[in-house]
Amino acid sequence: MRIELDDLSRPQVHALLREHLDDMHQISPPESVHALDLEQLKKPDITFWSVWSGDQLLGCGALKEIEPGHGEIKSMRTAHAHRRKGVAQAVLSRIVEEARRRAYSRLSLETGSQDEFVPAQRLYASFGFEHCGPFGHYVEDPNSVFMTRCL
Repeated sequence: MRIELDDLSRPQVHALLREHLDDMHQISPPESVHALDLEQLKKPDITFWSVWSGDQLLGCGALKEIEPGHGEIKSMRTAHAHRRKGVAQAVLSRIVEEARRRAYSRLSLETGSQDEFVPAQRLYASFGFEHCGPFGHYVEDPNSVFMTRCL
């Protein structure tokens, strides 16, 4: 498994991000979907990584700078065929490592409150993330769970 900085140009990455957005729209109401599309992920305040085994895409994740010292985890996704193989743990470790390298004091995330998101919530909790209120541009939403961790 290798994690690479990604320029979002490969069709495999486009397909995984489409799958991610489609799933988010099937699970959550439109106003509660905070997943970023391809163009939003290309903005300069976002760093995007993809996870590969050979030429097979396993997953992805991104780090967005909300403000100096505070980052947000975005676009965490493991391809369906590669779930429960440690992909999410590996990319989350890489994101936390990068946030520390940037000397962020805090790393936060928004995920869904529905049952489909419980495994993600458990993963984040295992990395020391704790529930918090909305941050950045977010507002209170019964379909969202907000988590943060001091670094």
